[in-house]
Amino acid sequence: MLKLKTPTTARAVYPSLEDKHVLITGGGAGIGEALVEAFARQGARVLFVDIVDDPSRDLVERLSAETAHAPLYRHCDLRDIDAVRRTIAEFEQQSGGIDILVNNAANDDRHSIEDITPEYWDERIAVNLRHLFFAAQAVLPAMRRAGGGAIINLGSISWHLALADLVLYQTAKAGIEGLTRALARDLGPDNIRVNTIVPGNVQTPRQMRWYTPEGEDEIVSAQCLKARIQPDDVAALALFLASDDARMCTGHEYFVDAGWR
Repeated sequence: MLKLKTPTTARAVYPSLEDKHVLITGGGAGIGEALVEAFARQGARVLFVDIVDDPSRDLVERLSAETAHAPLYRHCDLRDIDAVRRTIAEFEQQSGGIDILVNNAANDDRHSIEDITPEYWDERIAVNLRHLFFAAQAVLPAMRRAGGGAIINLGSISWHLALADLVLYQTAKAGIEGLTRALARDLGPDNIRVNTIVPGNVQTPRQMRWYTPEGEDEIVSAQCLKARIQPDDVAALALFLASDDARMCTGHEYFVDAGWR
């Protein structure tokens, strides 16, 4: 099995991202960490939120010495919508606005249909869907004042494949694609673009909890491209969709799945 490494010296550079204010949810680890690093290395001013404090602070420390603008980290439980609003308002007060919102945070804990209670349903939807809408709602006034912006939502290949033991996660992720289309339609007149990135099975430490080497081989064999998707591969697409190069891209899903469908 191949493991592709993206050369750090051969990345695309997007001048339109320099000095842009970017908010990334769930930025402390996995795909989120790659997103924070990718935007910071483009010269963007990044704020990210998470609930994993130590990895998030380590990321800030590492990038502070390597990027033009050190990322800012704030602890924020996205299930608390008031906390989401306060955090966004604080950042906007400091920076003057948010140009790009990347709704990345999610949790794909496995669960069986028989074990789902109304309380667990509400909690899973809060973790995987609800905060995306309210974060978008909170950044709209600043984006409108600025004459436009970009919102990128992170979906999942899981519901497209109907994977097992993820019924609530897949329900939320399917909802994200509907949310994206609806927001894109309503916000298009404000020059605010809204898109979804649909990752395949990305090789992160969290995902490695679920798969044996044999399970990994099964995934790769089902893909057109015979290599494991890396967080950097997802971040590369996010940079493009956030940049002015994608100025006419909105309301759609863009897959990074190595052809796993």
